[in-house]
Amino acid sequence: MANLYPPEAVAKIQTGMRQLAQTVLRPISRKYDEAEHEYPKELDVFRGLPVMGRAKKKDKDPGAAPKKEAPKEDKVGQNLGTCITVEEICWGDCGLMLSIPNAGLGNAAIAAVATDEQLERFGKLWAAMAITEAESGSDSGSISTTAELVGDEWVLNGEKIFVTCADRADCVVVWATVDKSAGKAGIKSFVVKKGTPGFTLDHLEHKLGIRASDTGTFVLNNCRIPKNNILGSAEVKTRTDGFKGVMKTFDNTRPMVAAMAVGVARAALDFTKEKLEEAGYVFDYAKNPNNLPAVVREWYMMEANLEAMRLLAWRAAWMADNQEHNNLEASMSKAKSGRYGTLITQRCCEILGPLGYTREFLAEKWMRDSKILDIFEGTGQIQHLIIARNVLHFSSGELK
Repeated sequence: MANLYPPEAVAKIQTGMRQLAQTVLRPISRKYDEAEHEYPKELDVFRGLPVMGRAKKKDKDPGAAPKKEAPKEDKVGQNLGTCITVEEICWGDCGLMLSIPNAGLGNAAIAAVATDEQLERFGKLWAAMAITEAESGSDSGSISTTAELVGDEWVLNGEKIFVTCADRADCVVVWATVDKSAGKAGIKSFVVKKGTPGFTLDHLEHKLGIRASDTGTFVLNNCRIPKNNILGSAEVKTRTDGFKGVMKTFDNTRPMVAAMAVGVARAALDFTKEKLEEAGYVFDYAKNPNNLPAVVREWYMMEANLEAMRLLAWRAAWMADNQEHNNLEASMSKAKSGRYGTLITQRCCEILGPLGYTREFLAEKWMRDSKILDIFEGTGQIQHLIIARNVLHFSSGELK
């Protein structure tokens, strides 16, 4: 078997994050799985640390001589670095990773489309993201929450469900339409700070997995926010231009979700291998797979899928770091990792037998946690649709 060894910069990130996951997160994993909605105070060590951001654009000196374009270097940029970090932390606990201050999905949205002035105002806040509605799940373009400009304020009305970090975040990036007749082009994102009149946390959900992470429903009733709290331009241009602006967030976050699935699946595989070795099974890569016990051969296949999941996520993240269009690759990584992360954790529980079913160990928790990673940030079915459109060069109107 050929192994690709990570460069030194990647290896350092992996080692540091793995130690953190093993010493801080894994020991409290079961505690906060059972104490749903209780804030993990152990995560306060992360407060003040920027997890998701964007470097400011530097103004060009009009009198400066043009510089020769430097050759592109392969380096660990912010997206790839975050991807590697997320995998290691989710090896410790996926729900706790989603509860780390300043690491909300809204922070990714702000990083993707905010102006430099907005980065100054919102960049240090813990930002959740509110997209899903009761009648709008995978089809983000069908949201019905409205935003109307009245004087110097936007007035928002609607309801948002399944918002991650709903109770703990400082602000929420709310997706709303400024013009229903414009379809997807009318959809914009707005930053709403917690405590704003008309912005109410209605309730928190009780969930199957990632129970350490709080998930809730928000109601917006004539909620007024400043005019400049809209991310990006308020202008409705073409049928899809405005929507592409807010959808850019997913091209950054889908590889991160893929990395989350890699971390959880790897935790299950590591534990399964440990128990198989205790039972006397030997893992020898030099042997022909056909001469191995069936359970070892199956473990190898799951490991191969894990490597494919990781490489797809890394490629999509690297492309984002290098300003390359990664819509196809982001969806490929999410589709592969969401699906196979679920299959791997489920199969590990089956192989482990009673050890995979008892709450004495975390295998059953990893199986519960992994399921959401195939659902949020766009279901596997939606990812396959996006992939097909990219490969076949069809628009969303041509291929539904």
